[in-house]
Amino acid sequence: MRKSKGKRLRIFLGEADKADHMPLYEWILKQAIKYNMSGATAVRGIEGFGSKQQMHSNKIMRLSQNLPVIVELVDVSDKVESFLETIEAEIKDLHATLEDVEILTATLGDEE
Repeated sequence: MRKSKGKRLRIFLGEADKADHMPLYEWILKQAIKYNMSGATAVRGIEGFGSKQQMHSNKIMRLSQNLPVIVELVDVSDKVESFLETIEAEIKDLHATLEDVEILTATLGDEE
């Protein structure tokens, strides 16, 4: 298994947030592909709130069309920081975290 230093970028969005006529999380993932990031994942939350303190939930009594979404990307530090600078101009209300991580990589046949 190989270890390397990197950064994890988590971007907190609402499902209804848009960029370029598509869901913002989808737009970010497409930008990550263009930027040749090593990978990215969008995860939908079941309940949460943002800076406006408005609760978003998937409970039947409150059918929300704006569930929380987290887009998470991990890559080498310079690439993640550069990617963030590239996309932040398109994101109106950016709420994100940037953390140091240790990246573990293994492929079939790697020796220990």
